[in-house]
Amino acid sequence: MSQFEQAVEPRQKKFQMEDFLQKMIFLGELTTRSKQELESKIQTFPFKKGQRVISEEDEARGVFFVQSGVVKLTKQDVDGNEIIVCIKQAGDAFAEACLFTSTKPFYPATATMLQDGMLLFLSKVELERELARSPELALQMISYMSDQLREVTTTLRDVALLDVYSKTVKALERLGKKFNSEQKRWEIEIPLTTQEFATVVGATRESVSRVFSKLKKQGVIEIKPRKIMIIDSCKLCALLQEEY
Repeated sequence: MSQFEQAVEPRQKKFQMEDFLQKMIFLGELTTRSKQELESKIQTFPFKKGQRVISEEDEARGVFFVQSGVVKLTKQDVDGNEIIVCIKQAGDAFAEACLFTSTKPFYPATATMLQDGMLLFLSKVELERELARSPELALQMISYMSDQLREVTTTLRDVALLDVYSKTVKALERLGKKFNSEQKRWEIEIPLTTQEFATVVGATRESVSRVFSKLKKQGVIEIKPRKIMIIDSCKLCALLQEEY
């Protein structure tokens, strides 16, 4: 039994499931009947901040959808060093890479909660069945996975080719957009510690701290307990334009 299965008991939540499915990028175009069929098969799981959802050693049994909260996906090397490969928030899916594999798959990354939240789980068998009978849905799924792959490869390019200052600024801008659902200019909250942010950009905590100190003096960010605040997104954009 996986850590995910041991961690919590499934609990059906009485929220507007159909409304949530409508917001999912590749489930929104399902017919009402298909959504109703999926609703009966979806399980909901409450998770606490810091709780592990799945790990790379777990057999991949299905796909997760973030109803609330924030999830980080990480990879580890043989020495236990961790890098955050992406962050998921409400409306996102993860572990979709396990779909349509010919061999017994394992999850591609470890998922851990950054904030308390509710996750939805749908078995790969059920989702694959729905994708097989709905070409439109399959195309949406392919589009979604392509967008995710493009985001990951862009991040990897920045990590590999840019200096610490440049990739820190770019990562702040990218994460700022992700967490700025209200399109604010000030007080954009990124729920990462400095150490966690350092693993996002593939740098040491010390080198990122030096960049953060410079950005703080320029009035771009503030560092608070377990979060990074972008206090002026316009100044951050100006720094990006100076870089390029």
